[in-house]
Amino acid sequence: MASIFTKIINGEIPCHKIAETEDHFAFLDINPTAKGHTLAIPKKEIDYLFDLTDEQLSGLMAFAKRVAKALEITIDCKRVGVSVIGTEVPHAHIHLIPFTQETQMNIVGSKMTITQDELSNIAKDIRANFK
Repeated sequence: MASIFTKIINGEIPCHKIAETEDHFAFLDINPTAKGHTLAIPKKEIDYLFDLTDEQLSGLMAFAKRVAKALEITIDCKRVGVSVIGTEVPHAHIHLIPFTQETQMNIVGSKMTITQDELSNIAKDIRANFK
């Protein structure tokens, strides 16, 4: 059965898309720890990040870097942190979290309350800065 991320990629579940290439997809986390919290994923459904081939892993990281640069331009932050936990959805993914305080990197901690309109506006602004 397809993961929720595969359903998002296929357009079966709506998302706030940030960027897409032939092999990768990035979208806003709907339960963010910080404004702009984004997930970068390979389109190919592989459960565990370290089950990706070296080529797939390096491609995902290069894509995540481009997304992170767009986040840095768009979101007022100290840095864009990277987190990989990988147990909540069986589809390899990288959390990209713009933060001003390191506590915002705790993806299992408290989440922000954010409306769909706010997410939509944030996604639009980040997309405009994706290169």
